[in-house]
Amino acid sequence: MIKEAMFYEKLEDGKVRCSLCNHRCRISKGKTGICGVRENREGTLYSLIYATVSSEAVDPIEKKPLFHFNPGSSVYSLGTIGCNFRCKHCQNWTISQVGLDEANSIEITPEQAIDRALATGCRSIAWTYNEPTIWYEYTYDSAKLAKEAGLDTVYVTNGYITPEALEHISPYLDAFRVDIKAFSEKFYKEVVGARLAPVLESAKLARELGMHVEVVNLVIPTLNDSEDELRELSEWVFENLGEDTPVHFTRFQPYYKMKHLPPTPVETLETAHRIALEAGLKYVYIGNVFGHKYENTFCPSCGEPVIVRGVFDVKDHNLTPDHKCGNCGAPIIIYGEYCGA
Repeated sequence: MIKEAMFYEKLEDGKVRCSLCNHRCRISKGKTGICGVRENREGTLYSLIYATVSSEAVDPIEKKPLFHFNPGSSVYSLGTIGCNFRCKHCQNWTISQVGLDEANSIEITPEQAIDRALATGCRSIAWTYNEPTIWYEYTYDSAKLAKEAGLDTVYVTNGYITPEALEHISPYLDAFRVDIKAFSEKFYKEVVGARLAPVLESAKLARELGMHVEVVNLVIPTLNDSEDELRELSEWVFENLGEDTPVHFTRFQPYYKMKHLPPTPVETLETAHRIALEAGLKYVYIGNVFGHKYENTFCPSCGEPVIVRGVFDVKDHNLTPDHKCGNCGAPIIIYGEYCGA
């Protein structure tokens, strides 16, 4: 299903400029932007993927990962086709790096999506698996309906959305789970095909607009794993997003165009964890290492575990009903309600 795009301007000679993401593509007639799913048809920009769904699932919210957003709950998750990044290590490249005619898809309208989310008992709905920004018209319409239905809303995003687009959807978007893939422009240029600065700006803006923000940094051996870079990232989060912002350092596995690199040593992730705590961050996690103690949430005041996790779920907790540590009474930052065991 196609729909006229939001956030573009008409230029001379039938060209258009898309202002949905920070590539701000200038698109000639008959062409698409970098994302491959927004096409200029005779001077009008169209989304080619409205209601086009490649992936649908009911996930634990911890799988996003979101650890401080309705912990223990389920989230209705949808993905589409295409991306505005070209990550060489993409785990979902079979939907993000293919054409519309190459991926299997079904049509799910916004109204049907909300009905499905409610029917499965989910607490929230997430646009995930590939980049939700390029699906903006669909996610915007769906998010408005979700809020009317009492559902929380989630973007699992690379953070390349423009300020104007983020501000427009902000009344209907509760969580902004953003990848900061590295803390160097060199990495973004060579590995991702984008720039770091706009990602940082969107993360700051999401926080300023009142969204719950959690950061993921996939630590890749030799590319973004130096102690200096990990320290710079941690200090930036502390100074710009706040000490309560959860940060997830996750383990890289060889994939797609990066099969030549080894998995991230657990010791490197533990070093990142230590550095982030030293920078003043209160909630720091290690991801993709199932059973590691730093998948759990510890009270920043007394150090006791307050949420104990298994594989993408919650096993136990020591929280009071008003989200305080059951041991010392210190407040634990949680968005929404605790829904776990």
